[in-house]
Amino acid sequence: MADLPFDREAAVTRLLRFLAVGGITGQEEAIGTEVVSALVESGVPSQSIRFDQANKRIPLPTQTGNLIVTLPGTVSGPRRLFMTHLDTVPLCAGAVPVRKGDRIVPQGKTALGGDNRTGVACLVTMLATLLARKLPHGPLSVLFTVREESGLWGARYVDSADLGKPEMGFNIDGRSPREITIGATGAERWQVEIFGRASHAGAYPEQGISASMVGSLALAEVQKGGWFGKIKKGTRQGTSNVGSIGGPNGTSAGQATNVVTDYTLITGECRSHDSKFNRAITAAYRDAFQNAARKIKNASGKHAKIRFATRRDYYPFKLKESSLVVRIAADAAKRAGWDADLRITNGGLDANWLTRHGIPTITFGAGQNNIHTVEEYVHVPDFLEGCRYALSLTQQ
Repeated sequence: MADLPFDREAAVTRLLRFLAVGGITGQEEAIGTEVVSALVESGVPSQSIRFDQANKRIPLPTQTGNLIVTLPGTVSGPRRLFMTHLDTVPLCAGAVPVRKGDRIVPQGKTALGGDNRTGVACLVTMLATLLARKLPHGPLSVLFTVREESGLWGARYVDSADLGKPEMGFNIDGRSPREITIGATGAERWQVEIFGRASHAGAYPEQGISASMVGSLALAEVQKGGWFGKIKKGTRQGTSNVGSIGGPNGTSAGQATNVVTDYTLITGECRSHDSKFNRAITAAYRDAFQNAARKIKNASGKHAKIRFATRRDYYPFKLKESSLVVRIAADAAKRAGWDADLRITNGGLDANWLTRHGIPTITFGAGQNNIHTVEEYVHVPDFLEGCRYALSLTQQ
């Protein structure tokens, strides 16, 4: 790789700066404002920086839209997109970053937010270095998404026209820049409302219809049929999980032991690299709840009713190793002195939606470790390697 020096201490200082700013998913206004300030300080023209209107399309309360930077190229070439997400998981609220040798850790009992402030600091460093050193580059777009942690919403609702219609994308979200993700699973979320009938469980239990029992029977059928956890049906594979079992508005399903439960809400998810099989897993849950509802009847012969709803979180994707974006990423890795470790993940990434929008996007890491836990830390050498790798991807 051509020598691409950058200010390493300034990069780490930026990372510490961004880690210290709150911005849990859906509440990204403060970190968005801080990033804009850092961009302007780095020489990015203010007219090249804007927020989109994705937050008005996201069906969850979201303080601000995606942050977008667009720069013309100093040399001709296809427009390239660099991206990461602004938000952190709620466990990061109140995080205070502390550097200890090669690691940055949280001072208290919180997560750190390296997922994904490492990506944010990498991309601000990339832009600052390009402008300070007047390095040649093609047209660039940089996207900082919102609500990634709560469902990839910012990436889902970004308009590719707002990005200048880039031809390929590079997403920073992970542990090591040497691990390049070229494909990811798809996911569906489901919820079922079970409507039973309340009655006195001691005096007249036969008049009730237990929503809790319907749910229990349904989940037992799912388990028996091999549709829970890691799933394999012939050559088709996937996973599923039951997330929560409760009542309305976060209450418990049932309020007393002497009342037959009349309502239960159950939520879950299904994942697969095969969209059709993902739908088959979801259908297995729906069928199980329908079957169970018919089995539980009261003395009058009435049975429970269900309302089953699904939502696609994101589509699966897999880029060919021969595709231009993968070849560019792999070539940059070789010039850096390593062979790219091309991977497929069972998690979801903003790259799922960008690829769906017609922008084939790979993902690499920048030092985050033990994410979503109080043991989270950033490995500084990996972070700096991620900064250098991002910079190199602008130079081909």
